[in-house]
Formats: sequence, structure tokens, C-alpha cells
Amino acid sequence: MTEQKNNPLHGLTLETIVTRLADHYGWKSLGEQISIRCFQADPSVKSSLKFLRKTPWAREKVEQLYLSTEFPD
Repeated sequence: MTEQKNNPLHGLTLETIVTRLADHYGWKSLGEQISIRCFQADPSVKSSLKFLRKTPWAREKVEQLYLSTEFPD
């Protein structure tokens, strides 16, 4: 088993990441920051997860936004 102590996303699911971003920014603002249809046209966590799991470049953008966002505790 490989340790991932240097990976800040270790232990977080993609669903958690998308949900926290959507709660923090709202879908409209999220769609403006990351221009992908799953955030702009009839957005939902389910449709976003389906797209992001198949699209590595989009998932990377979402993960980078998550890492750069300061969430309130």
C-alpha cells in the first residue's frame, strides 16, 4: 500500500470536492471559474461526477480550484 501523506486530496472523494465547491461558490460562479458544461447547463453533483471521472483535464482544474479555495471551518 502506498502512503500519500504529501497528497492534500488524500481521503477526499470527488463527490466531496464537487459538493463543497458548489456549496461554497454556487453553480453559477463555479461555471464561470471553470468553463465546463456540467457546471453551466442544468448542473448537478451527479452529472458533474459522471463528466469529471471521464475527463482528466477537467478533474485537474476542479482539484486545483479546491486546493486554492479557503473554506470556512
